[in-house]
Amino acid sequence: MDDVRRRPVNPTTTTMKPPPSPPPKASDALPLPLYITNTIFFTLFFSVAYFLLYRWRDKIRTCSPLHVLTFSEIAALVCLSASVIYLLGFFGIDFVQSFISSRPITSHDDDAWYVYNHHQQQKQQQPKCLFEEESFDITAFSGEDDEIIRQVVSGSTPSYSLESKLGDCKRAAKIRREALKTTSGKSLEGMPLEDFDYESILGQCCEMPVGYVQIPVGVAGPLLLDGKEYTVPMATTEGCLVASTNRGCKAIYASGGVNSVLLKDGMTRAPVIRFSTAKRAAELKLFLQNPNNFDTLSVVFNRSSRFARLQDIKCGLAGKNLYIRFCCSTGDAMGMNMVSKGVQNVLDFLQTDFPDMDVIGISGNFCSDKKPASVNWIEGRGKSVVCESVIKEEVVKKVLKTNVGTLVELNMLKNLTGSAMAGALGGFNAHASNIVSAIYIATGQDPAQNVESSHCITMMEAVNDGKDLHVSVTMPSIEVGTVGGGTQLASQSACLNLLGVKGADKENPGSNSRLLATIVAGSVLAGELSLMSALAAGQLVKSHMKYNRSSKDISKIGS
Repeated sequence: MDDVRRRPVNPTTTTMKPPPSPPPKASDALPLPLYITNTIFFTLFFSVAYFLLYRWRDKIRTCSPLHVLTFSEIAALVCLSASVIYLLGFFGIDFVQSFISSRPITSHDDDAWYVYNHHQQQKQQQPKCLFEEESFDITAFSGEDDEIIRQVVSGSTPSYSLESKLGDCKRAAKIRREALKTTSGKSLEGMPLEDFDYESILGQCCEMPVGYVQIPVGVAGPLLLDGKEYTVPMATTEGCLVASTNRGCKAIYASGGVNSVLLKDGMTRAPVIRFSTAKRAAELKLFLQNPNNFDTLSVVFNRSSRFARLQDIKCGLAGKNLYIRFCCSTGDAMGMNMVSKGVQNVLDFLQTDFPDMDVIGISGNFCSDKKPASVNWIEGRGKSVVCESVIKEEVVKKVLKTNVGTLVELNMLKNLTGSAMAGALGGFNAHASNIVSAIYIATGQDPAQNVESSHCITMMEAVNDGKDLHVSVTMPSIEVGTVGGGTQLASQSACLNLLGVKGADKENPGSNSRLLATIVAGSVLAGELSLMSALAAGQLVKSHMKYNRSSKDISKIGS
């Protein structure tokens, strides 16, 4: 038991180990010594008991009603009750403590005793700088929390293990935050901790949390898409973005709306496999691309999930290295984990006929995830969507403050020729990533997948004898889901609910995520239309100077 109790008094100053202490007792809280307190209450109990019995006997002799009490009798009853409560409480607690002390002492009990008895002297020995930050007063922590903070600071307790050891995610975040402020010497003022469900992110969204970042959410719309209206939530810190997208939605609405077409729906994963020779790698390539083998591979792949359905397999060979790009449907999930499990099933199956293959990595970047890649631009990844709308001439003039000819010319020189001059990869647009990122953050998508999800080519041309404007966006790799990941967080779930795509569609699996993808593309079209109009009319700088500037001195915040 002595070995369990030994720990540093102050990890930052000494390694001296304090002696073990007995468990705390209720008598420790008494203002007077124990024998004096006991004497007072024993004397009080017997005195008032004798007095009340004497008064009771006199009332019986004189036939006086027992329920009629004098002031002295009321005072005596109060004193009797107080003494009884004290004596019962004292001896009752003492009995419980004696019973507890009779059982084997666990390390948890011993830790609690140690923290209780040594907390005050530890607090006096601790340097003041450890607990001077403004966000939390030390009184907000219990003695046990103080000790845990010191253990995290010293490194004896890993910060990542707090949730599992404490069983309280919010308490773990609070302790980790205080330890971080101590070790870094920096203030975290302005980063909120309260009013967040830390249980909801455990093992799912974020590790070692110390708070959360606030991002304002605005709404644009209504977006009239395929005959239905949608109010689009956008989480952003860029001024003018929501207002500009909203103007685009207004122009689309006044012209009859936007129509969408879903071209493809399939998530990809591409492992890299090495053989001893290029010939052997080519043999596996031919085996995988043989149509006669596809059904067998599909059965093996589809075991990973009731929603995963293998669609096709494409292979790329580089010397003796083989890259296999699997594509499958994933229901309403974005599907990265789902497709990875299916790929692992197939790799295990292939080991029987190709025991010499060496799986270098389950992802060989031929997927390609979170990186600009031609394979996504050409083949697509996630949802491939096209949206189009015809904007009437009067709407272009009154709402967008420009004309059709100017927009068509600007789009050709900027989005097409200018992007080609820059060597753009999938970036033949004005600012598709702005809208994609804002919607992704609001609805709990993976913000890093904005890279390939923002692949977009914006087309504009004059129609109806040059009077009206036909505008379209083609986006081959929108990667979204309505279940899993950040979609289950309260705020993000509320934004999905606003769009009517919260959770999975049980009747038609995958329809919610496909609808979300078309909403993203339709919103991108609105944003493209508005920004291009602002550029054509020379309004961009003026609007940003008005709505996207702040006079607040951030150097004075949290210093």
